[in-house]
Amino acid sequence: MKNSAILLISCPDRKGEVAAIADFVYRHNGNILHADEHGDEESGLFLMRVEFDPKDFDIPLEDFGKYFSPVAEAFAMTWRLAHSSHRPRMIIFVSKFDHCLVDLLYRHQSGELACEIPLIISNHPDNQAAADFYKIAYAVVPFTKENKQAAEKQIHSLIDEHKPDFMVLARYMQILSNEFVNRYPQRIINMRGVKLIGATSHYVTEILDDGPIIEQDVVRVSHRDTVEDLVRKGRDLEKVVLSRAVRSHVENRVLVYGNKTVVF
Repeated sequence: MKNSAILLISCPDRKGEVAAIADFVYRHNGNILHADEHGDEESGLFLMRVEFDPKDFDIPLEDFGKYFSPVAEAFAMTWRLAHSSHRPRMIIFVSKFDHCLVDLLYRHQSGELACEIPLIISNHPDNQAAADFYKIAYAVVPFTKENKQAAEKQIHSLIDEHKPDFMVLARYMQILSNEFVNRYPQRIINMRGVKLIGATSHYVTEILDDGPIIEQDVVRVSHRDTVEDLVRKGRDLEKVVLSRAVRSHVENRVLVYGNKTVVF
């Protein structure tokens, strides 16, 4: 497993920001491996992702903020430092359809998704066998209009117990309350349909299917396709789009600003 540090930055777009960041890493004996940037003209924001090798870095990474703060303050930067070796904890929510769940579990087992999955939460028992096969705890929390508040309270308890870094709605066919969503900002990833045969993965907000987009794709259809063909193509695409979004999140490639994202 590679060991790199990842610096994610957003700030007002001004001259000298790239030079200041590169100079800071260089002066402290870091080696930049990748650097990606984006300037958003509409908002006047500058966003950047810098991945560097900390092997010879002369600052302990836990003290990074103390030394980087003068640069950050000079350019009014919002920033965070991540570590590629860190495996974030992901809880998966699912209902009856298993295609996204099983795809994520397989990609996790094969090493494609560098995260930990401590728990699967469902409102149905249907996918218990898949959880058992991958040796992951499975909690069934029935969800109805009448018990919604109590169900979400139970889910909160499970989240507090298992302490995930983020959550994925893998075809979880329940609408979570605004209170629930606002409790975990930019920590819930979901799927939504598009007007073409396709799929979009996004962060969940209190406005249904309106959160910042992480990944999306479409697939060709023809007059020969039956309804069953369209359903199959949609499910195939949902798996790919959701896994791409999760991988981008796990690898710290997503910067959110307003209701937009930059995926490096």
